[in-house]
Amino acid sequence: MSSNHFPIGLTEHDRLEKELGGGIPKGSIVLIEGDYGAGKSVLSQRFTYGFNTEDVVTTLVSTELGVKGFLDQMNSLTYDMVKPLINEEVLFIPAEIDASGTLTGGDDDERKQLLKRMMEAETMWEADVTIIDTFDAILRNDPKFEALVRQNEERQAALEIISFFRDLTTKGKTIVLTVDPSTVDEEAIGPFRSIADVYLELEMVEVGNDVRRNIFVKRFAGMGQQVGDRIGFSVRSGIGIVIESRSVA
Repeated sequence: MSSNHFPIGLTEHDRLEKELGGGIPKGSIVLIEGDYGAGKSVLSQRFTYGFNTEDVVTTLVSTELGVKGFLDQMNSLTYDMVKPLINEEVLFIPAEIDASGTLTGGDDDERKQLLKRMMEAETMWEADVTIIDTFDAILRNDPKFEALVRQNEERQAALEIISFFRDLTTKGKTIVLTVDPSTVDEEAIGPFRSIADVYLELEMVEVGNDVRRNIFVKRFAGMGQQVGDRIGFSVRSGIGIVIESRSVA
């Protein structure tokens, strides 16, 4: 394993690790941004599976999938996660948020302070890499953050969260956040864009019956090798992510 990067593996299966310069930098904040359907979740799942194949301990928090849904999704992509979960090599945390904006399960009081609960969940942050998919769902449904947004203090609230993340990255931990920018205020997401060590923007384009996706590399600090500025990919059932094209930065 590189001293500077966490490898994402599957080098014989797809070329994603190579396209991203050898892996994800250790001690970094990674922001993956894209609209609904652009591929944020599948990229998070690919990272999780790939990290596991390289013995990188990973936590994945999902605001959209329960355990069964996660395993079914991973199985459809040939990313078998049953043994890694049983062996506690990967920690999967379902944080499904219902239509009322609260976590499913638990009492009303426990549901409210989403960010506070997240930051106090020590086990969640013991992994080498923690992935939160999707982070915007937690931001917009946390009543304290929401109140600060109403007071036009969302930037200050974001900086407090970023400070918490930076404390973790100084210990060599890497934090991966996925965000749908259409669901949160520009002032709320701006600080995360500014401080992200790796900033990836995803795009989905429908061409006839085909769906084409691109990863635009907006920033990649600490790159180990050459990183493309645009990485085309598709998602295929029974295969997973397939790299389609590459443009060198």
